[in-house]
Amino acid sequence: MASPDKKAFLLRLDPALWAELERLAALELRSINGQIEYLLRQGLSQRLGVDISDRLGKDKQSPAAAASSKRKTR
Repeated sequence: MASPDKKAFLLRLDPALWAELERLAALELRSINGQIEYLLRQGLSQRLGVDISDRLGKDKQSPAAAASSKRKTR
């Protein structure tokens, strides 16, 4: 079920693109929806030339990247 504070909408994707999103989401320990949202935030930040994650209140790293950096600091 979608969070009440999020906008729900239908998105049609090419099956090959969906498969790549599934693969990447699994690698980065995200849901498909979370992966799409992450990629949209990342793309927006690059396009605007500013880090928008503080504005949107979300993590800057993927869960896999965060876990990796925790292992390196130990």
